[in-house]
Formats: sequence, structure tokens, C-alpha cells
Amino acid sequence: MTIRALKFKAGIVSDITAYSNESGYVDGDKIRFRLGYPEKIGGWVKQNINTYEGTARRMHNWVALDGSDYLGLGTHLKYYIEEGGSYNDITPLRATVTSGITFTTINASSIVIVNLANHGCNENDFVTFTLADTALGGIAAAKFNGEKKITAIVDASKFKIDVGADATSAATSAAKSSGSVTAAFQINTGTDSTVAGTGWGAGQWGGFTNNALTTLLDEALDNSETAIEVIDETGITTAGDVILVDQELMLVAGDTDNNELNVTRGHSGTTAVAHDDGSTVRLVLGNALGTDDFVGWGSAASITVAGNQIRLWSHDNFGEDLLLNPLNSGLFYWDRTNGFSTRAVKLNSLTGTKTSIPQVAKQILVSDQDRHVIAFGCDGFGASDTDVNGDGVLDPLLIRFSSQENAIDWFPTPTNTAGDLRLGGGSTFIQAVETKQQILVFTNKTLHSMRFLGPPFTFGLQELSKNITIMSPFAAIAVDDSVYWMGLDSFYSYSNQTNRLPCTVKDKVFLNFNFAQKDKVHAGVNSEFSEIFWFYPTKDSDEIDAYVIFNYSEQVWYYGTLARDAWLDRGIRTLPLATGSSFLYNHETGYDDDGTAMVSFIETAPMPLTEGDSFISVNRVIPDITFNGSTSVSPSVNFTIKAKQFPGSEFSQTESKSTERSATSPVETYTEKLDFRIRGRSIALKIESTALGCKYKLGTPRVDVREDGKR
Repeated sequence: MTIRALKFKAGIVSDITAYSNESGYVDGDKIRFRLGYPEKIGGWVKQNINTYEGTARRMHNWVALDGSDYLGLGTHLKYYIEEGGSYNDITPLRATVTSGITFTTINASSIVIVNLANHGCNENDFVTFTLADTALGGIAAAKFNGEKKITAIVDASKFKIDVGADATSAATSAAKSSGSVTAAFQINTGTDSTVAGTGWGAGQWGGFTNNALTTLLDEALDNSETAIEVIDETGITTAGDVILVDQELMLVAGDTDNNELNVTRGHSGTTAVAHDDGSTVRLVLGNALGTDDFVGWGSAASITVAGNQIRLWSHDNFGEDLLLNPLNSGLFYWDRTNGFSTRAVKLNSLTGTKTSIPQVAKQILVSDQDRHVIAFGCDGFGASDTDVNGDGVLDPLLIRFSSQENAIDWFPTPTNTAGDLRLGGGSTFIQAVETKQQILVFTNKTLHSMRFLGPPFTFGLQELSKNITIMSPFAAIAVDDSVYWMGLDSFYSYSNQTNRLPCTVKDKVFLNFNFAQKDKVHAGVNSEFSEIFWFYPTKDSDEIDAYVIFNYSEQVWYYGTLARDAWLDRGIRTLPLATGSSFLYNHETGYDDDGTAMVSFIETAPMPLTEGDSFISVNRVIPDITFNGSTSVSPSVNFTIKAKQFPGSEFSQTESKSTERSATSPVETYTEKLDFRIRGRSIALKIESTALGCKYKLGTPRVDVREDGKR
């Protein structure tokens, strides 16, 4: 009988075989390593019960001159500033229309069609109507006023909203006794997922184009009717035309000249289903111009188009005000003096002498050292120093910067410090990260250093590395003067030189990765524990559901599962912040999952406790664990021992026993020993916590073993 101490190496190693990882850990979830030993990570709670619209993928925290604590939060639908638990919508407007607007009600439906030529809307956009004072189709005037979400696009002159009350008749009017209502359109929303540039999802696959012919059903359909009534059959009368209603394709056989089409239901492998009166009917094959047809339903696209990127924001405070920029879009400015009653506005609408203000950019940043506003991947200068705007043509490798302390003066003159630089490597800018001494600028292939030089050049640019990759526009993060980032198949760091980080869980991450949604990857720092997070979507998920951590103090890796769309380290606020499911969470508080038990575990590799040719018998485990920090009176963990005979065999025996704390004073006491009856050539140990309020840290447990023959 022998008592053996089980000492394990810090970090998870999953990229070698289990037997090669003797005395190591091979798996875990919601654990971290501190001082060489594994412990449960901190928990999280909702910061408040309020929610926001959309998926929040970026946050920025700053303090106003009066001490007000603001959190900028950009989602794929809106931009908010959170203060005191309230989300204040400052999403910029793109247009305000005061004439030419009418509404069409649909009997027995709360869906209303808004008629407005060249509306320029996307599905899920937001519009605010005011001045409606006349009931329409049995819907009270007040129901037309207020902010509405656009539920569907009919065509370039029509879109749908839901007013929340059913009409009693079909009617069309302005819902106003005289003139037109006013419509304030917020900037177009972005997508919540990346759509590939070719193949499935490209062109008009599964979507629509504003140029394709469109009408509406003039009746509700069951799943078998073949004579369907539409509001206007014009242009959809030729045998062989194909129409799309919701997700069902229908083959047109002809018409009866009274807005009734004869069709074959469930065309091209789609399923015939019921459809509501007023549903949109799109002509997917048979448009006057073939370029307006859908590119092929049920087959991969044969054309190449630009991919539709998810909505990502960059933002930075300019003093106590805020600059914001949706990826590949314009620059906007929120003036704190005007308060939350005023939305962010286009930068070129500010008062003052304005020159060559960028109209499109991939990222904006305010240089902390010298107070220049910098636009990366932006358009060029205007034709002269009197042009208010840039030329509007995005150059993916161009960097421009404003004059010092001036956010609206961008054209270089002998009397200002505005200017531009051009990246010399790669084909497109990806991300810029500011450190204490410089700004690191990533393209898809190269890494550059941008430094403030002062007059007459202002900034200088130097290439640091070639043949590197970066996963997404938020995959890099700075820690003091070092920068860490996730590439397409490796992890990197820069601290005076570029290094590829040795990673013991590389295969675990990159072999189970949804590269179609790589733009969602974001990096975060948890400085209290010297951790860098990368949150990413696994192969079978379109949303972020996992993370990998590099502990730069311990120089070890570990991973786990957690759905977080954005992360912000503690700083102005005392706890790290994260977003998920339209909530804002405080992290590293308690040890639970927002009031429910958090499941946390760590598992070792199989350990041969003899030379491996003999069986061993484990009779007893002496736990070495601490529950310090637990909020539960009697926290506990489960010790599981698993035995196997050969590296390629399944575990043949598994037993679990619980270790529970019984006292904390005068010394911490817990279960002294756990009795087992386990036999095999090697054993693995798993420690798991599933209880509320449990914090644990594993030390060096001991096992009572003896040799038990060779068969």
C-alpha cells in the first residue's frame, strides 16, 4: 500500500496524445490557473434588468467632465449610451422625410404598408413617425406615431411595419388631416451574421433585390390553392416565371387577367405552406432584366459579389464627446452637452470650418498622446481645401488623420497637422490597436507601427512583419506595450518583435471553428488574473459559444464555453463587463451563473502509477482542496476517478465521490478521505463543481494505490 501525491503541470494540453501528457490536464471548463493550480473562475450577474435591441459587439467606457460614467454600446441594430442602468438610444439619422408618405392597411392585420418612393430602407431598420392625426382602416391615429421597426421590404417604394392594432378594413391615406406625416429614418441596420461573398447566401439567394418585381398576396392561402390572388399581376403573367412567397417557390402557369395567377405549388423542392394575406410576392425568375433575377434557388451561386458583413462599430471619446463609426460607413459625433435627447449626427454637420471629412471608414481612433482623430481604411481627400467632404471612395489601405485637437479639419495645409499615410502591405486594413508608445496597424497580411513624429510629418509608418494573419477586426488586444492577437490558424504577440505564441490547445480551437462567422471573434483582457480571452463560434454554431484564454503571467492556456458578444476589462468600472442575449453582465462577482449554479470542471490525462505493465488498484483518495471564497455554507465538489487498460480503450471503471466543507473556523475542514474500488493500468481524475455558491481551488491530492497483478 502506497500513498502517492498527484502533482500536475499547469495549463490544459489537448494537442498531444493523452499518455504523452502524463501529469497534465487535458480538459476543463470555467476554470483558470493561478500560482500553478486550477480554480473555478468568477461568476457573473446582470448589471441591470433592462435590455437593448440587437447583438452588442462593442463597448467603450469613458467619464465626462462632471464625473458622469458613460458606456457606449454598439449593436447590429442601434447605438446606445448606458448610464445608471438605462440604455439611451443615440443612433444617428440618415434622413428625415416630410412629404409623400401614405399608409395602406390590411384588413384584420396589424401590418401596415408604408408607401414612399425611394425609401432606401433595409429590413429591421427603424423609423419614427410623427404628426399622424387621422384614423385609417379602423386603426387609431396614435398607433401610426412613434418608433417602428421595418418588418419587411416590399419594393423600392413600399415597406411594412407593425402598428400593434388590427385594421378593420383595407384603406390607403396619409393618416393626417392635411399634408404628410414626418418620418425620421435611422441609419440602415447591419446584419447579425456574415454572409459569404460567393455560393450560398450570395447575390439574391434567399433574399431580395430592390429591382426585382414585387407585389402582395390579396388573400390568405392554404397549402394547396393553385389559383392565387395578388394585388397587381403586371409582369408576372408569363408561363415559366417563378415567384417566391416567404420561403415557398411557385411556378407560374399563366393568369386570368384579373390579378389571379395559376401556379404550381412547392416548386424546386420547396414546401407548400399556408401564407397570410398581404405577404410579399417576389419574382425570382422572369424579370425584365436578368440581372434582377435570383441567382439560383437550390444551387450554389454562379456569381461573385461582395460579402455582407455583420455590423461592427469602432468608437472613441473626443474629450467628453463621442465619435462613432459603423464598419465601412460614415463618421458620427455625439455632443455630450446636448444630452441624451439628441442623437449622434454626421461629423460633417458640426459647426466650424470643415475640410475633407471622411465619408467612409473601417475604423476610427483618437490618438491619446497627441489628440488626432484617425480614420483607417477610408476615402481620400476632397478636390480642394474648401471641400467639406472626402471623395467618398473607400481605399482599404489609406489612413487619414485630422488636424490636432480638431475633429472636422482633415485637408492638409501648411498651418495644420492633418495628413494621410498609405499602408504598403496586404490588400485591406483590418484593425488598429493603440499601445502606450505606438499604434499597431494590421492588414490581412502585414503588421505596421504608426508613431507620432510631430511637424512636419505628424505620423510615420513602419512595416514590422509580413505573412501574418488576423482573424477579425477585433481579434487583437493591447496589454501595456504588448499586443496579442488570434490569426487564422495561430496566435501571435508583438513586444518589440512579432512572435508566434506556442499554443497547447491550438487544434482544440481551430479544428472546431466556424470560419464563416470569424468576424464575430473578439479579444478581451481580464487584467486582474493576467488573462487574454478570445471568444469565438465553434463549428456547429453561428454564434459565439466558446472561449480560449492565454494567461500571460502563468504562460499557460485553457478554454471553456460561454456566449459573450463583447468584453470590456475593469477600469473606470470596478468589474469586467460583457454582453450576451441583450443583457449587460458584471463578471468576476460571486461564483454562479446569474443566480444559477455554474458548472465547472478540470480533468487530468490518464496517469500510469506504475511502469504500465501491471494493474493498479486505487482504494482511497485524500483530497487537497480549498473552498475559500465560497458563499455556500457547505460547498462541495465531485471527485471522479476513471480507469483504463490501454491508451486506445474506453475507461472501464468510473466512480464519483463528493468532497464537502464542514467548517471554516478555526481551520477549514472538509471530507478527509474518499473510498474507491478502481482497478486499471492508468487512472484519470476529474474534479467538478455543480453547486450554488461554490468556489474551489485544487491542490495536490493523494491516492492510496497498490499493484494488482498483470491481468
